[in-house]
Amino acid sequence: MQEPDALRWWDGRGAVCLIDRDPDSRAYLIERCVPGTPLGRAYDDQALEAIASALEQLWRAPSDDVEWRRIDEVAERWIEELPQDRERHGRTYEQRLLDEALDALRALPLSQERLVLCHQDLHGGNLLRAEREPWLAIDSKPIVAEPAYDAVPAVRDLDTEGRITVAQLRRRLDFLSERLELDRERIRLWGLAKHLAWGTDGLYFPGEVDVVRMLSEVGSSR
Repeated sequence: MQEPDALRWWDGRGAVCLIDRDPDSRAYLIERCVPGTPLGRAYDDQALEAIASALEQLWRAPSDDVEWRRIDEVAERWIEELPQDRERHGRTYEQRLLDEALDALRALPLSQERLVLCHQDLHGGNLLRAEREPWLAIDSKPIVAEPAYDAVPAVRDLDTEGRITVAQLRRRLDFLSERLELDRERIRLWGLAKHLAWGTDGLYFPGEVDVVRMLSEVGSSR
């Protein structure tokens, strides 16, 4: 578990502060957010701006004293496991999605330019209203990757009604890529590959694969 290490490295910039930790029990004490209200999942322009601002604060080059998880290593595992998972689940999704994900996983890690310590799960449920800053991030799953990878959770997260449409996904993708000056296609491809892996690892989650289909559609229809 590397979240305490990430909180220590971020040192309150964009995320809650780490107050204390006990490595033996893996327990750690973090700053309390007051009132602690989540940003939520309306994802209007104001909400997307809050997420973008938090991401900008978090994106720092990783420290040298921790063996952080790295997206290039994870991508290698996904390349091996994705075809196996598809067979194990009875080929429940289209071959074209697998091909697109594998192509992305082979190309994206090799062409990353700026590597930062990513939160990896920054969506409207993990950004809380606070006093020290307007919003602070919690519940990180730190990994070293390019910033485009870290924009994925807010792009593909479900809305307040527990669903997402192609139009919503496209709007978030366009907003965050422009606001953060990131390559829209890299965000899209990281999202497609990541959520195909997450949706078929172990159990099969049709909702995740539906999002992958949408990410494929917004790439081909732009």
